[in-house]
Amino acid sequence: MQRMTDSILESRHLTKQYRVGPRNLLVLDDVSLAFKRGEFAVITGKSGSGKTTLLSLLSCLDRPTSGQILLDGRDITALNEEELAPVRNQSIGFVFQSFHLIPSLNAIENVMFPAELRHDPAAEDKATRLLEQVGLYDRRYHFVQELSGGEKQRVAICRALINEPPLVFADEPTGNLDSTNSEEVLRLLLELQRERGVTLIMATHSPDIAARADRRVHLSDGRLAENNRL
Repeated sequence: MQRMTDSILESRHLTKQYRVGPRNLLVLDDVSLAFKRGEFAVITGKSGSGKTTLLSLLSCLDRPTSGQILLDGRDITALNEEELAPVRNQSIGFVFQSFHLIPSLNAIENVMFPAELRHDPAAEDKATRLLEQVGLYDRRYHFVQELSGGEKQRVAICRALINEPPLVFADEPTGNLDSTNSEEVLRLLLELQRERGVTLIMATHSPDIAARADRRVHLSDGRLAENNRL
């Protein structure tokens, strides 16, 4: 039976190794964390410290070499790919640095895509409302190549939120944007996160973004160096 806890997400002794030629490369080493519902947490660290790897494991985009990940008290590391698919679609949203939009679809179709996978009859209405909320209603039928970087990232945020997941991950979501667009995208993301009460976990190099978080997790050489609520 699934058990509700104060923490929406936990990692227990999470380790990730990759095979590189004749040797094993240890990228993440014995990381244990717990994230509260509704908090904004940042993962910081130098390039190569394991930020993106940790985000990929926590969001079920990759599997750990050892350790456990618990979502609402349920061990999701024990699930096979077929069982993980609805977890990724319904419980998790992801905003990538490089947007990862589908070029053959227009803005509203990109936003609708996760909702259509679950056959949501309200997909178009939900996508329309989200795009209106981020100021892209008039751009909803434009294709990806017709959108600016800031507009693409706003579409990606809407896509991440359309299924109303309790958990949203963002990997350097402002990394490909200029300072003006970075500030606008961050403002919208945090506004939507607080409005919907979701847990937002973001990997970032930016000390300005880290200063706005409720919690900072700092990695150094794949190990947990800091885990503080701010």
